[in-house]
Amino acid sequence: MESVSSQSDQEDKNAVLAAQADHPAVAALTQQCPDAILDAKFDRNELTLTMARERIGDACRAVQSAGYNFLADVTCVDWYPNQPRFQVAYHILSHTLKQRIRLCVLVDESDPSVDSITSVWPAANFYEREVFDLFGVRFGGHPNLRRILLPEEFRGNPLRKDFPVEGYR
Repeated sequence: MESVSSQSDQEDKNAVLAAQADHPAVAALTQQCPDAILDAKFDRNELTLTMARERIGDACRAVQSAGYNFLADVTCVDWYPNQPRFQVAYHILSHTLKQRIRLCVLVDESDPSVDSITSVWPAANFYEREVFDLFGVRFGGHPNLRRILLPEEFRGNPLRKDFPVEGYR
């Protein structure tokens, strides 16, 4: 059953990439780092590409070279109890193309880390710190990864679904 599901997922990804072949971000990514695209969805006129965790920097550089000039935000979703547990989402905009794209990275609970994209978009600095603070996902190579909203001595990550509602006592 699992192989049928993964085969169907692969077909869905290929269908979306084929249908969106003229999309500037898809064209850049399939040319510069095709092995980095793990999944593709096009729903409600929004393109979401799930990228390999270790290739997010390459993917960001590729879409930037395709005209995507603005990092709108970086956020995270906790899919607990599913594995991989975390989904880090990057919302990127092209002002000249008037298009948005969402790049996602799946992050496992056993190693909640992904490379920082601050070298591509310096604006990611505070967004990555916020995700680190509230979800506990580390960003490798970040210039100043420390808490941004909570005190340094705060225990835990309050936006994780397993964080106690009333905090730790």
